[in-house]
Amino acid sequence: MARTIETAPLATAPAATVTGLMAEISAVGTDALRGGYTRPVYSTAELDLRAWFTEQAEKRGLSVETDRNGAIWAWWDIPGGDRSNSLVTGSHLDSVPGGGPFDGPLGVASALVAVDILKARMATPPRPLAVVVFPEEEGSRFGVACLGSRLLTGAIDPDIARNLRDPDGSTFADVARANGLDPRHIGKDEQLLGRIGAFVELHVEQGRGLIDLDQPVAIASSILGHGRWRLSVHGQGNHAGTTLMADRHDPMVSASRMVVAVRDIARKQPHARATVGRLQPVPGGTNVIASRVDFWLDVRHPNDAVTAALVESIHLQARVIAAEEGCRVELREESLSPTVHFDPALRKDLQLALPDAPVLDTGAGHDAGVLAAYVPTAMVFVRNPSGVSHSPEEHVLDEDAETGAQTLADALLRLMA
Repeated sequence: MARTIETAPLATAPAATVTGLMAEISAVGTDALRGGYTRPVYSTAELDLRAWFTEQAEKRGLSVETDRNGAIWAWWDIPGGDRSNSLVTGSHLDSVPGGGPFDGPLGVASALVAVDILKARMATPPRPLAVVVFPEEEGSRFGVACLGSRLLTGAIDPDIARNLRDPDGSTFADVARANGLDPRHIGKDEQLLGRIGAFVELHVEQGRGLIDLDQPVAIASSILGHGRWRLSVHGQGNHAGTTLMADRHDPMVSASRMVVAVRDIARKQPHARATVGRLQPVPGGTNVIASRVDFWLDVRHPNDAVTAALVESIHLQARVIAAEEGCRVELREESLSPTVHFDPALRKDLQLALPDAPVLDTGAGHDAGVLAAYVPTAMVFVRNPSGVSHSPEEHVLDEDAETGAQTLADALLRLMA
């Protein structure tokens, strides 16, 4: 039976609101070209947000440290400083190109406000509490989603991570070194991972579940399995003006047909999602027939076997298309995450703390999904009235943001017992 924590009623209002904290960072990383926000990991914008988080954490008397993989941890310690069986919350501050303001930062701001609420009720927590900011959750710079949490847990080989390259050709090792990390030491951190007794991530909902249910918050049940693959279509580079149409081996034409095939194959499978959101011709000149086209494939489905079958079907059809155009195609897996079912006991605790919250699954990946294979993990979603994410149209109402922070505080309080 859970131990009861005696708490006093709030004597004063929390020191900050989620809306206020989000307003403080609303000008950081705005993208005049795409709209929304572009905050790739270790960019000026993301570094400014990391500095903002550190300042906010220190204002709350939290002890801040950066781990060897670049994640920032802000600790509310118990007397004596033992950090075993810690309760951890948080999210990320990086974004996709032209993303919305709430994907990631909402979870960080809500965690800070939840700390305010809890500090108003108790001088010290019954168990250590940490707010964490994971780097490169979106994978928008180095191509691997949830890179920080994958490194922490050992879900990615450090040698692979060190050699990842951004669009400018810089390796992760080079960028990490330039930002104060020693790339020789990145990788699984058994000691830090062993401190985590439970992880709860609050995140903006990236779909329409809460809109349709007319509810402000929900508890997550699972994350659909998903992965990223790169297809490289090789053809023959040539002059756009002197090469007759009949003489071309154009990888752009092949890639375009493959993108349509991705849509058509996915439509035939219930609950499947398959997306091509990035395509890169080489060399990329307007008056040049490309010699190679790279494009990236995102596939998701609740059944991991179906995900694998979809990718195989897409690869097979891509090979047929390439041959018809006198080209060839290569497929390479860049990341793969199986379907995640969040910890049942932890979810039950959240349901007891939040009895009115519905339970929903999600097709979006999160650091919580990576951690779930190693520690008890749960998620809370906050309503997005637009139903749109990874876009400037992403939105959260002020009252829902504050409800989310209070909900997170209630859940953390329950888990402290």
